[in-house]
Amino acid sequence: MARRLREISLPALAAALVAGLVLVPLGAVVIRAGGFSALRGADLAALRFTLWQAALSAALSCLLAMPVARALNRRRFAGRSVLISLMGAPFILPTIVAVIGLIAIFGRRGALNAGLEALGLPTLTIYGAHGVILAHVFFNLPLATRMILHGWQAIPAERMRLAASLGFGPAQVQRHLEWPMLRSVLPGTFLAIFLVCLTSFAVALTLGGGPRATTVELAIYQAFRFDFDLGRAASLALVQVFVCLAALAVASRLTAPPAFGAGLDRAPMRFGGGRALLVQDLLAIAGAAAFLLTPIGAIVARGLPALPDLSPAIWRACATSLGLAAASTLLTLALALPLSLAAPRHRWAEGAAMLPMVASSLVLGTGLFLIARPFVNPATLALPVTLLANAALSLPFVVRLLIPEVRVLQADYDRLAASLNLRELARLRLLTLPRLARPLGFGAGLSAAFSMGDLGVITLFSDGETRTLPLALFQLMGAYRMDQAAAAACLLMALTFALFWACDRIGHHADPR
Repeated sequence: MARRLREISLPALAAALVAGLVLVPLGAVVIRAGGFSALRGADLAALRFTLWQAALSAALSCLLAMPVARALNRRRFAGRSVLISLMGAPFILPTIVAVIGLIAIFGRRGALNAGLEALGLPTLTIYGAHGVILAHVFFNLPLATRMILHGWQAIPAERMRLAASLGFGPAQVQRHLEWPMLRSVLPGTFLAIFLVCLTSFAVALTLGGGPRATTVELAIYQAFRFDFDLGRAASLALVQVFVCLAALAVASRLTAPPAFGAGLDRAPMRFGGGRALLVQDLLAIAGAAAFLLTPIGAIVARGLPALPDLSPAIWRACATSLGLAAASTLLTLALALPLSLAAPRHRWAEGAAMLPMVASSLVLGTGLFLIARPFVNPATLALPVTLLANAALSLPFVVRLLIPEVRVLQADYDRLAASLNLRELARLRLLTLPRLARPLGFGAGLSAAFSMGDLGVITLFSDGETRTLPLALFQLMGAYRMDQAAAAACLLMALTFALFWACDRIGHHADPR
C-alpha cells in the first residue's frame, strides 16, 4: 500500500500543479467576467471572424495538402526525406518570424508586388483577413500534409496488391481505397488545424487588427492594452474557453479510425500512373516547397547582412528568451514525465496533462493578470508568468509523444524490472530515461521551440523594458525598422532551429538502441 502511494504521489502532485495553473486563472476569469454583459457588438463580430477564418484556413490547408501528400506517397526521388523534413519547418518556426518572411514575399514592397509592378499590374496587400488566412495556411499546410501522408502510408500493402490483381487503375484506387482513407483522416486533420487557428494571436496582431479582421484573442489584447477594460477582457477570455471546449468536444466525436484492418507490413505498392499524373505530382511538390521555403529564404537573405548592426537591447532580449526556453523546457519535462508514466494506469493523469488545451496563452495570461494585480505590479511577474504559461501549453504535446512509448515500455519491461528489483530512482536512471530518450528529446525540442517563439503572455505583462526576442522583433516591426527586424527574425529562427535540433540529437544519442 505504501509503495502504491509513493508511485502515484509524484504524478498526483504534477496533476495538481497543472490543474491549479489552468483552473485558478480560469476561475479568476469567470469571476471577473460576471457573465457576458461587458461584450460589445464588435466583440460578436470578432467571434464570427474567428470562427470563419479558422474554418476557412483549415479547409484550405486540407485541400492543398491532399495532392501534396498523395504525390509524396507515390513518388520516390533523391532528397525526398530531407524535403519532407524541411517542409515541416514552419511547424516550429516562431510565428512572428514567419510573418516577416511572408511580408518579404507578399508585402507592399515584397517580391510578388515588385513583379506585378514590373508587369504593370495592380499590387496586392497582405494585411487584412486574406493575410491572416494566408499565414495560417503557411503554418498548417505542413501539419495537414504530414497527417494525411500518414493516412496514405497506413493503407496496407495487401489492399494495394489486391487492387492491382483486380486491374484497378488510379481512378479505381482513388475511389475504393484513397477516399475511404481520407474520410477517416480529414475530419481529425481539419479539427486539429481549426483549433490551432482559433487561438492564433501573433498572426492577427501583425496582419489583421482592422475592424473586419479582429479575432477574439486580438480583442482580448486590445481590451487590455488600449482600453484597460478588465471586465470585457475577462468576458472575451470566457468566450474563447467555451469555443475551445466546443471544438474539442466535436473533435473527440468526429475523428473516426480507419477501417482497412491490419496488414503484414510488406513493402508498399504504389500506383504511379502515366505522364500526366507524374507532372501533376511534380507540380504539387514543387509548389508546396516554393510556398513554404521561399519566405524562410527571404528572411535569411535580408537578415544575415544586418546581424552585426543589432543593438545591445536585442541581444539582451535574446538572452532572456534563451533562459525562458531552457527553464520552460525543464519544467515541461518535469511535469510530463510523471504524468506520462502514470497515464496507462490512471486516466486522470492524461486528463490533467490535456487540461491546458482548453485555454490559450492569452486566456491564461488574462487570469493570472487578474490574480496578481491587487497584490503586485503585474509587470514584475512578466517572465515567471510567461515561463509558466509556456510550460503548461507545451505539456499536452509532450505527453502525447510520451504515452505510446510508455505503454510499450511497461508492457515489455515491467516484469523484468520487477524480477531485478529495479525501483524508483534506479529504474528511472537505468530503464525509463534511456528507453524514453528519443521522445523526451523530441518533446524537449518542441517545448523549447514553442517557448522561443511565444508572443502571447509577455505582451500583457511587459512594461516595455522586460522583453523577449519575439516582443523586441514585434516592436522593431512597429517602428518600421524592417532591416533590423529581419536580422532579429533571422537570429530567432536560427536559435529556435538550433535548440530543437540539439534537444532532438541529445535524445537520439542517449537512446541505447
